[in-house]
Amino acid sequence: MEAVITVFAVLFVLLVVLGTYATVKAVTAAKRSVDRTIAQGRRTVEDHTLRAKSLTRPGPAGEIAQLRLTLRTSMRATQDALHAGPAEDASLKESLGLFERLSVHGRELDVVLKHLESEPDRATLTARLPELRTRTERITASADSLRWAARDRASRFAEDDLDALSSQIDIEAGALRHWTNATARTTAPWPEAPGTEEAAARGQTWPREPEAQAITPPAARPAYPWQKKPRPESTT
Repeated sequence: MEAVITVFAVLFVLLVVLGTYATVKAVTAAKRSVDRTIAQGRRTVEDHTLRAKSLTRPGPAGEIAQLRLTLRTSMRATQDALHAGPAEDASLKESLGLFERLSVHGRELDVVLKHLESEPDRATLTARLPELRTRTERITASADSLRWAARDRASRFAEDDLDALSSQIDIEAGALRHWTNATARTTAPWPEAPGTEEAAARGQTWPREPEAQAITPPAARPAYPWQKKPRPESTT
């Protein structure tokens, strides 16, 4: 009895542990999803704010907002393009490593631009704009180069796969049409009906239709006593 109770106690503890683990995993996944949604929403709001600033603020302040918007858009698009490729591609892994190093410079520049958005000294902004513009162009050019290289690589893989698939389909189509040649070799015209002698030689025992017999004159009818004798023909 004690052994049975021990088994049930162990099973109960295991069920509690598994339930707790599943609950923690579900809560963690939900929290991660919520954090991702919040971060995406925050980025969207900030991008719209930067776009509005670049359009409504004239002079250096508006250009600073535009530089920051251009930087963020390019870096995000490159990140999405690199992560969209197959994980087993060694070349993409190297590209991701390069992009992480480039992202360090991009985040540093983004922080600098963000601080300068609220800079009231227009002279300072005007003096620093050429250097900030050059840094932004260099970072975005490198990001764009990685992004387009990843897209070209993906397109090339898709074309190679399509070529191989087309060749396989052509081979299969030829195999499916092979029945036309086989039918031409095996199909023969229907033979004529064998003659009587040939049929007899082949062992066919079906009787032939009886031939029509010649017409014979009818037999003489019998004479009965009650019948009148025929009159003799008159003589002249």
